[in-house]
Amino acid sequence: MAPRPESRHAKPPHFRERNKPHYRLAHWPIWIFVFFIAPGRLTFDLFEHGFDSRMALWLGAVLIGTGLAGLFGKLPGVEPAPYILRFTEDKPNPLYRRVCYTMAWSDLITFAALNLAGLIYALIAGMWRLRQIYDAAYFPLAAAVIFSGMMGWLPRVKSSTKGEGTERRYFYGSVWAVTIAQPVLGVLWKALPRTATANAAKLAVFAGILAAIGHLARRGVLPRTRPIAPGEWAISD
Repeated sequence: MAPRPESRHAKPPHFRERNKPHYRLAHWPIWIFVFFIAPGRLTFDLFEHGFDSRMALWLGAVLIGTGLAGLFGKLPGVEPAPYILRFTEDKPNPLYRRVCYTMAWSDLITFAALNLAGLIYALIAGMWRLRQIYDAAYFPLAAAVIFSGMMGWLPRVKSSTKGEGTERRYFYGSVWAVTIAQPVLGVLWKALPRTATANAAKLAVFAGILAAIGHLARRGVLPRTRPIAPGEWAISD
C-alpha cells in the first residue's frame, strides 16, 4: 500500500523567527502617521492652513514616543519577532497592540464619518460647515471610538487574538477604503467649485469609493482581506 500523503498542515511551514530591520522600519511611519493625525482639529488646520509650530511640537512628541515604543518592540509590525504565527490562535493580545489599533480605528472612523457629514450637510443646506462640524464633533466621536476600543468591542483590540483571522479583514478593508477615498476627496475639494452639482459629485465619489473598496475587501480581493482558513499560519499572508 502506498504511503498516505502528508497533510499540508502536518507541520508548520518555514517562517521568519525575527523581523528584519527594514521590515520593522517600514512599519514605523505607519504609526507615526496614525498618532500624528489623531488630534483631528489640528489635522484640519494642517490641511487648511499648512504646517506650523504646534504641529512641529506634536510631530516631535509623536516621533519620540513611537520611536521609543518601536525600539522596545511595542508597535505592531515593529516587534523583534512576529507575534501572531497562527490565525485563530487564542493568545493574549498585548496592550500596545490594543492601543495602536484603537487609535487607528479612531482615525479611520472619525475622519470618514465627519467628512461624510460635511458633504451631506453641504448638499442639503447649500453651504459648507465642515470646520464647525470638526470643532463640535471630532473629539466626542473619537472618544466614543476609543472607549469602544478600551472595552474590546472593535476588531483587533480584544483581549485575545483568537479572532485575528476575521478581524484583520475588517481592519485592512477599512484602511484600504478610507486611505483611498480621503485623498480623492481632497483632490476634488481643490479642483471642483462649491456648487450644488459639484457637492453632489464629491459626495457620490467619496461614498462610492468607500462602498466599492469595502465590497472588494469583503470578497477578499485586496491585500490582507482574503478569507482565512481556521488555524492557517500567519506567515502565509
